[in-house]
Parts: sequence; C-alpha cells; structure tokens
Amino acid sequence: MSADLRKQLEQGAQALQLNLSAAQVDQLMAFLDLLQKWNKVYNLTAVRDPQEMMTHHLLDSLAAVPALRRHVQSLGKAAGERTAQLDVGSGGGLPGVVFAVCCPEVDIHCVDTVAKKAAFLQQAAVALKLTNLRGIHARVESLSGPYDIVSCRAFASLVDFTTWSRTAMAPHAVWLAMKGKHPQDEIDALGAGVQVFHVEPLTVPGLDAERCIVWMKPVTDTL
Repeated sequence: MSADLRKQLEQGAQALQLNLSAAQVDQLMAFLDLLQKWNKVYNLTAVRDPQEMMTHHLLDSLAAVPALRRHVQSLGKAAGERTAQLDVGSGGGLPGVVFAVCCPEVDIHCVDTVAKKAAFLQQAAVALKLTNLRGIHARVESLSGPYDIVSCRAFASLVDFTTWSRTAMAPHAVWLAMKGKHPQDEIDALGAGVQVFHVEPLTVPGLDAERCIVWMKPVTDTL
C-alpha cells in the first residue's frame, strides 16, 4: 500500500512540476505515517483512509507549493536571507508541514489554538528533521511577527482570517488563503483595508474538485 501511495505522491509532484528530491518524498511519506498514527489518538483530521489522506490532504497541499515558491522568489531576498511564513489554524500540519518540506528556505511557524495539534506539529518538526518548522500553541491575534506570508487552508472566512492575523504581518506581507471554489461572497465581504490582487485556480492531481488560492494584501491608508 505504501509503495502505491509513494508512487501516487511522486506522480502528483511530477504533474505539478515540483522536482522533489527523494529525501523530500521520504519526508512527506513519513509525515503521512505520523498523521495516521497520531490521528488515532488525537483526532487531527476527520479523514482516516490513507488513500484519501494522500489526495485530500497531501496532494491538495502540494498543489499550492508552485505558487508559494513563485511568491518567495519574487521577494528577491539575498542569498541566505530567510523568508518568514505563518500558517494559521494548521491543525494536522496541512499545508504547513508540506510547505516546510518543499520550501526549505522558508521558516514556517504553524499556529493552532488546540494544544495537542501544536504538540503534533512540534513532534513532526523533530521526527522529520525540519529545522524550518515550528508549532505554536496560541491564538493568531496574539502573534506580532513580522511575517512575509500569512497562509491558511480552509480555516475561516476571509474576513476573519485577515482581521485576526493582521498584526502578524510585515509591511510588505501578503495573505495566501487556500479555498475550494472561488469564494466571491467572502471576497465581496472584505473591507477597504484588504485588496485581493489575484485568485489563482489550482489543480490537485487525482482530485476532481475546485480549488484556488486567494492572494491578498493589506491596504494602508496613505492620506
């Protein structure tokens, strides 16, 4: 079974043109194992089936990696300079852990209000030897950052997400919100302080479902 899942992961990464190393594939497979083990005790995700975890969680998170990598590159940081990212409501580490594996140049802090989920994220960082990953047990409103990117996946409405996480953002920061179908109602509900500058459709290998990233940035009053 795990050989089949590994093949599916490799093919999915290929379809997304991700060029993952064998070590990165190993880490993602080890993460899937961890998720299954901890899920029995801690109920990290409602999805129990490993096959479904692969498509609905791992590949779904992987689909956003090319967009994240592009954005990190566009920041034009000097060699060796780190990018800081906050992943809000990370739960079982989706997409935070997947992002940390695929983007080693990004320091990813995963925040969750549930202590056992933050503990799982810390355990995943140790077990997968991800020095760029940290689990934080806190409310996002209490974090000050500054972070270059603030991300979430199926976390809350865009209004709540942007409102709660605003204090964590660096002046040039963006929000990356992973959503299902194009959330026009949520976009319409955003106030003048948030600008949606791109809604990027995503294709998840092996999953016939609508997915997108809503890219946003804060609008500062220049008057």
